[in-house]
Amino acid sequence: MKKLFLINIFVSMALCAWSQSMDTSPFVAQRLHKEKIGMMVLGSWAIGNIAAGAVLAGQRQGEDKYFHLMNIGWNTVNLSLATFGYLHAIHTDPTSFDLQGAMAGQYRVEKILLLNTGLDVGYVLGGLYLIERAKNTDQRPERLSGFGKSIILQGSFLFVFDLASYLVHARTRSSEWQQLFSNLYFNGTEAGIVWQF
Repeated sequence: MKKLFLINIFVSMALCAWSQSMDTSPFVAQRLHKEKIGMMVLGSWAIGNIAAGAVLAGQRQGEDKYFHLMNIGWNTVNLSLATFGYLHAIHTDPTSFDLQGAMAGQYRVEKILLLNTGLDVGYVLGGLYLIERAKNTDQRPERLSGFGKSIILQGSFLFVFDLASYLVHARTRSSEWQQLFSNLYFNGTEAGIVWQF
C-alpha cells in the first residue's frame, strides 16, 4: 500500500512538472486567432444587417418594416457580443496559460458554441411560433409575422455560424493538441512520459 502511494505521488509530481514545462502558447494563440476571426464574421453580419435594416425599415410598411426593425435590434446585440469577444481575444495573453488553463479555455469555448447551437434551434422555433401566432390574431399580425421571419433568419445564420465555429475549434483540439500530448504514452498496462533531450 505504501509503494502504491509513493508511486502515485511520483507520477503526480512528474505529470505536474511535465505540464508546467509545456509551452501551450501556440495552441492558445491559435484558439484566440480563431475566436477573433469568428467575432469579425459575426460583427460583419451584424453591421450589414443594421445598415440594411436602417435604410429599409424607413422605406417599407407592415410586415417588411417589422422584419427590418427586428434585424436592427437583434444585430445590435450581435455587434455588442462580437465587439466584446474580439476585444477579449486581442487582450488575452497566450503565454499566461499553463496546460490546465489552456485545455479549460479550449473546452469552455467548445461548450459555449454547442450551447449556442442549441439556443439557435430554439430561436428558429420561436420565429416559427410567431408566424403561426400571427395567423390567429387580430392585434398587429404583421408585426408578429415580421418579427418571426427576422428571428428565423437570424437564428438560422447563428446556427450555421456556431456549428461551423464549434467544428473548427473541435478539429483543432483533436488534431493539433495531439502534438502536445505526443510525449505521453499508455499501452494498457504502462503509462509514461517521454522526455527528449
